[in-house]
Amino acid sequence: MSTETLIDFPFSWRGDQLPGEVEELRASTPVRRVRTIAGDEAWLVSSYELCRQVLEDPRFSLKDTSAPGVPRQYALTIPPEVVNNMGNITGAGLRKAVLKALNPKSPGLARWMRSQAAELVDGLVREGAPADLRGGFADPYSAGMHCRILGIPPKDAPRLTRSLDIAFMNSACPVTGARLNWDRDIAYMTERLDDPATTGLMAELAALRADPDYGHLSDEMLATVGVTMFGAGVISTAGFLTMALVSLVQHPELQAELIAHPGRIPAAVDELLRVNLSIGDGLPRLATEDVRLGEVDVRAGDLVLVLVEGANFDPAAFPDPHTVDLARENATAHLSFGGGRHYCPATALGRKHAEIALETVLERMPGLRLAVPIEQLVWRTGFMKRIPERLPIMW
Repeated sequence: MSTETLIDFPFSWRGDQLPGEVEELRASTPVRRVRTIAGDEAWLVSSYELCRQVLEDPRFSLKDTSAPGVPRQYALTIPPEVVNNMGNITGAGLRKAVLKALNPKSPGLARWMRSQAAELVDGLVREGAPADLRGGFADPYSAGMHCRILGIPPKDAPRLTRSLDIAFMNSACPVTGARLNWDRDIAYMTERLDDPATTGLMAELAALRADPDYGHLSDEMLATVGVTMFGAGVISTAGFLTMALVSLVQHPELQAELIAHPGRIPAAVDELLRVNLSIGDGLPRLATEDVRLGEVDVRAGDLVLVLVEGANFDPAAFPDPHTVDLARENATAHLSFGGGRHYCPATALGRKHAEIALETVLERMPGLRLAVPIEQLVWRTGFMKRIPERLPIMW
């Protein structure tokens, strides 16, 4: 154990600026002992090289962060067995079906995204400025896409979205309503398995029940795929998209460049992913063996937190990191999709989702600007939720 004074983590919930502590730690102590929200000790890793090492080394486990009695970043708000969600999906033999559903080239999906994005933005334009670009666009656009992928009624998106505030809450203690929300949403997805109107991934999962090779899967396990895909997918895509729009507001010169050259939007998406500050906390891993990490000996059982924003703003990996550089040669090397065995399987879909959204907003709302000073925005808290409560925009 380190004898240095513990510092509290996370540092700041504001999503419009990188906390000053991030660059100070990376320069002086890239592996630093911190105290988490749960009151436990952890190692915070803030350089790009060491963050990648943790994400790619199998001795740092995501699954084991949910084990009883281990140090935690915050209290669990989902069942422990769901923490390693993609690993569970792979182990159940469902990975192929899930990846197929997350393919942005699925028939009609890109066309639907363009139509839905245009419908939402045009609705805001008709109502006039100021408009809430988060509540009126980023959130419903993301929730609607996941309803389509899962094959469930889009009218049910609000009821599922209401669970996310608790399901992705950072809390020192267990949250009473978390289990109630989880059980309710599992019951909903289980009903979709038997609903003849269900299409998409949930219909494919329902059909597997007739296959003897999948006899080991219960309805609850299949429903869990739907609940976790909706929750994690919506919270991450809506969070990133909201913060991408905040970044565009902060960089009017970038807006002008993308309006003049829309073909550069794909490059802009990866740079906006890199400078995205919506995560706010660290990607947790538990050391399963003693590991040398930089100048520190991490012991088996220690909690390690990967600070994505530290890695993504590391000048050793990304020269002039605070500049959104559309010609950056290694733009896709950011860690916003994670890394190693738990690299996000929806990266291509996330990029396409954002490209279409930004293209639509810039085309129909040129000259975006905040309707209030950025200091007046109220920032939400929680995993992938360091985003404004509302994003009041004028154009």
